[in-house]
Amino acid sequence: MDPESVHQTVRDSYGKIAGSGGSCCGPAPTCCGSTPVASDALAKHIGYSVEELAALPEGANLGLSCGNPNALAALQPGEVVLDLGAGAGFDVFIAGRKVGPTGRAIGVDMTPEMLAKARRNTATYQQRSGLNNVEFRLGEIEHLPVSDHSVDVVISNCVVNLSPDKPQVWREIARVLKPGGRVAVSDLALLQPLPPAVAESVEALVGCVAGAVLVSDTERMVRDAGLVDVELNARSAYIDGMVDWQDPLYQKIVAELPAGAKPSDYLTSLEIKARKPARPSPGEPC
Repeated sequence: MDPESVHQTVRDSYGKIAGSGGSCCGPAPTCCGSTPVASDALAKHIGYSVEELAALPEGANLGLSCGNPNALAALQPGEVVLDLGAGAGFDVFIAGRKVGPTGRAIGVDMTPEMLAKARRNTATYQQRSGLNNVEFRLGEIEHLPVSDHSVDVVISNCVVNLSPDKPQVWREIARVLKPGGRVAVSDLALLQPLPPAVAESVEALVGCVAGAVLVSDTERMVRDAGLVDVELNARSAYIDGMVDWQDPLYQKIVAELPAGAKPSDYLTSLEIKARKPARPSPGEPC
């Protein structure tokens, strides 16, 4: 599909998830949405604490995670953090508590229904936390509605793989980061190319699978964007956990794999950490 068709497919599908609070794939925990109980089970499986989940507004956790970028980022009080593909506000609300009253957490999402849900959740977050430090902006992650050099930390959770122009996403991350700023992304990536039938599946795209690229390609895009100190950590066990829950999407993927193969032979949850140089590269604006 052309880039705009990819955007529209993802926007339509995630709009339905926001409206229903359910899954695009089935009732089991998965990176593409699930019931509240299953969403909490998935979040605990990938490292979110009971306390973090209990403090969230109802409906903020839609089971769309494949990692824990908040933990990777090691957020500090007073920092400005930007979440790409914020959904209903799950990671933004967790980040807001970490950066505190002198910090700010900004979420960007291209799906109006998700944005509306996140903004409705904000009142509950403010009431429970006593903080007025989060906001949500409508926009595509390839064209962030954020000023140059204005963000201390960029996080994202299982979203970059959905973009039809991933190099542009990484360039935008580099643009909005302050010199010395850092990025902590959890995403899905490939250990080897997918079988053609899976790679061509629109349903797999919405489920965060068909849009994933090789780990080596991810590293190249991060470095080409000018980021340094790149660290990649593959967590294939996250994928095995999702498959153990027998989600219908993953069962369809398994059916297309060679005999004896499993999704984690191809797919991994990838932790990506990097930093923007403290000084601009030659030719880069200050």
